[in-house]
Amino acid sequence: MGKVAGIDSSTTGTTIVVCDTDTGAVVRQGHAPHPLDDGEKPTEIDPQAWLLSLGEAATGGVLEGVQAIGIAGQQHGMLALDAGGVMVRPALLRGDKRAQVQAADLVDELGGPAGWAEAVGAVPQASHPVAKLRWLAQHEPAAAKRVSEVMLPHDWLVWQLLGRPERRTTDRGDVSGTGYWSAATGEYRPDLVERALGHSVRLPEVLAPAEPAGQTPEGLLISAGTGDAMAAALGLGLGPGDAVVSLGAAGTVFAVHHEALKDPTGTITSYADATGRHLPLLQVRNAVRTLRGTAELLGTDLPGLSELALTSTPGAYGLVLLPYLEGERTPDLPHTAGTLSGLRRDSMKPEHLARAAFEGMLCALTDALDVLRGKGVEVRRVFLLGAAAELPAVQRIAPPLFGAEVVVPQAGEYAALGAARQAAWSLGAVLGSQAQSEAPEWESAGARRFEPGDDAAVGTAVRQQYTSVREHTHPGAFDALR
Repeated sequence: MGKVAGIDSSTTGTTIVVCDTDTGAVVRQGHAPHPLDDGEKPTEIDPQAWLLSLGEAATGGVLEGVQAIGIAGQQHGMLALDAGGVMVRPALLRGDKRAQVQAADLVDELGGPAGWAEAVGAVPQASHPVAKLRWLAQHEPAAAKRVSEVMLPHDWLVWQLLGRPERRTTDRGDVSGTGYWSAATGEYRPDLVERALGHSVRLPEVLAPAEPAGQTPEGLLISAGTGDAMAAALGLGLGPGDAVVSLGAAGTVFAVHHEALKDPTGTITSYADATGRHLPLLQVRNAVRTLRGTAELLGTDLPGLSELALTSTPGAYGLVLLPYLEGERTPDLPHTAGTLSGLRRDSMKPEHLARAAFEGMLCALTDALDVLRGKGVEVRRVFLLGAAAELPAVQRIAPPLFGAEVVVPQAGEYAALGAARQAAWSLGAVLGSQAQSEAPEWESAGARRFEPGDDAAVGTAVRQQYTSVREHTHPGAFDALR
């Protein structure tokens, strides 16, 4: 029995979990916020704040006896360094939206979404490092000219822990979100970096999933690390047949698959994961914001809306809400609005509107799941994440609509756990006790499970009602994705 640590360096702070290498049981943990000047989520930051936060989280002997460390970093951040390894400016973070115009320009320059989908499996958005590089070149040209290499947040943290060696590394999961590395080919597209920045730069070596980045001067093994979403997938123990629906104001849907998907519309983003597999992902612009808007309209909160919805019946007396309140991305309807259909005297009651809000949100997420299914992705289980997953109405309505077992994991630091599991994998591979082809089997986190059961036919009927309204209102919206 040994101990490994997983470090999740998020947008707001650092979380450390120390786990038993054999079972994955958490034996210690620590947390510290990033030291920010204004207490708000920044769009840029001096990365030294991450090291200060890490040191604070590790106080009290949290890392005592640890043999290996894995790092999960916030995705889409960009660190631009000069030839001496010095930052040319503060790190640009994923929440920075300043590069929207530059992202659109880059899309046009490669012939539209299809060109980028073919090149790297992802269409640039403002958050992607490739768009940030173009923004830097246009808005801070003096700094841009000094850029000699580019790193992601987790790359930089690994490099710092290793004592800033000559070798720079990353992993396939995190680098698949840059806009200049292809999950399909496993190769960089340096021409896209040069197109964005105006000159070539040094890029980190992409490690295999179990390949260590190196050892600290004290002999502590550091694994490859990965992005926070990929680490969370590893921490949850996802495998083929598993999908995730993350419920925030917007929604995210992704699944584990054996190959990269190419989608000429650019709706599917083809990420790699931290195990050698792939995580095709779709974004749904309206999820919990649909519930919050409906709750405000009815003068209640989310728990009250859930309770109200469960006093209605499946199909909400024919009331259908297309939840495209902020436009929609899946399907591509950026300028549309929501639609409420089926208003009759007997359906005009608060409980039916509440039910229609839940059914509309979940049907829209099921549409995204069906896009993946239509591309050959198997979905046997759906992991529901986010605070809204705890609402009884979500847990009751989702299984028959998704047509799969729904798993609601207990609250946990899954990105940090995934980083720790990667560290155990890398350590075991080095010691010869763990195969390089598969991550170690750890005990599954506690979760509640919900089956479609006898409601499967009811779920099909609700879907048909929703689909009929959607097709009538937005005919052919999904044709390009089939």
